Amino acid sequence: MMEALGRISATDCVKLCHRVVDGLCGREPPCRSDYSATWSLEEWLQLLDFLTGLFSLAVGSNVPDEEVLAKLSDVDHSHAEAVRSVLRARQEEIRRALLTRTNSISSAILQDFDWQLKLALSSDKISSLNTPLLSLGLDVRENGALRPITMELNREELSTLVSSLEAANK
Repeated sequence: MMEALGRISATDCVKLCHRVVDGLCGREPPCRSDYSATWSLEEWLQLLDFLTGLFSLAVGSNVPDEEVLAKLSDVDHSHAEAVRSVLRARQEEIRRALLTRTNSISSAILQDFDWQLKLALSSDKISSLNTPLLSLGLDVRENGALRPITMELNREELSTLVSSLEAANK
């Protein structure tokens, strides 16, 4: 699909890429009518999806320049450099747009947390338990209201929670 990018000049490629980034950042995206003589509707949609995905992946996953150029191996060097130059120039703007989009998924924000490690020595069913438990208190601000959340986790549950948070961070 990227070979279709070669149908326009490198200068027009830079302009197109800037407009794609504009669309990614919530401003006016490129207009199909400006390119209707160059690409069919299907090619246009595929090209937009590819460029948007490339910019999002490159910035969101901090992909090195070599990998970006490898994904652009189907186009000539001047067009690949045009895409890369736009990516470098607008990297922070793309990062802010991606963070804003991610943050808008939920209005809840972790305000504060507190934890205590406890040792459960026994229960009403087992006379000798000796199980470590983590008491975790979260203060979550949602729509301006502070909401406390308290949970008690055993070792396995804590491990699952930590794994989930690490995966979400990636």
